[in-house]
Amino acid sequence: MSSILPGFLLGLSLILAIGAQNAFVLRQGLRRAHVLAVVLTCALSDAVLIAAGVAGFGWAVEAAPWIQPAFTWGGVAFLLAYGALSIRRAWTVDDGLLAAADGAGSLRGAVTTCLALTWLNPHVYLDTVVLLGSVATTVQRPALFGLGAVTASFVFFFALGYGARLLAPLFARPMAWRVLDGGVGVVMWALALKLAVSA
Repeated sequence: MSSILPGFLLGLSLILAIGAQNAFVLRQGLRRAHVLAVVLTCALSDAVLIAAGVAGFGWAVEAAPWIQPAFTWGGVAFLLAYGALSIRRAWTVDDGLLAAADGAGSLRGAVTTCLALTWLNPHVYLDTVVLLGSVATTVQRPALFGLGAVTASFVFFFALGYGARLLAPLFARPMAWRVLDGGVGVVMWALALKLAVSA
C-alpha cells in the first residue's frame, strides 16, 4: 500500500484536471453513448502510457544517473505550474460544462475521437510517461506505484462515464468547477512539496 496509494493519488490528481478528454467522456456519459467503449479506451491508453513510463524510466536512470534529479525537479516545476493553473481556473471560470445532448453517433467515431484526444495530446506524455515515470523511481516498488496510477485511471474514467448522469446538474454550475479546480491545485502543490523533499 505504501507504493500503490501514492501512485493512485498522483494518477488521480493528474487525471482530474479538466480537459478535452474528460469533457468528452462526461459528454458521452450524459448521452449514454458507447460509454463502455469510451472509458475502456481512455483507461487502457493510460495503462499503456503509465507502464511505458514506469518500465522505461528505471532503465534510463541506470544508464544516465543525472536523468532522475533532472526530471524530479522538472516534475516539481510542472506540478507547481499545473497547480497554479488549476487555482487560476478556480478563480476565473464563469460557466459550466456544456454537454451536447444530440444523437449518440457511431461507435467507431466515439472511439476514434477518444483515441485522438488521448494520444494526440502532448500533456498526456508529460503526465504519464515523464512525470509518473520520474516519481516511480523514487518509491520502493515502482511496479506497484504504476499499478496504483493505472487503477486510478480505471476508477476515474468508469466513475466519470457512468456517473455523468448524476453529475450533470452539479457541473452545470460554475461553482462546482471552481471547487474541483481549487482542490486539484492544492493536491498538485502538496505533491510538488513531497517530491521536492524526497529529492
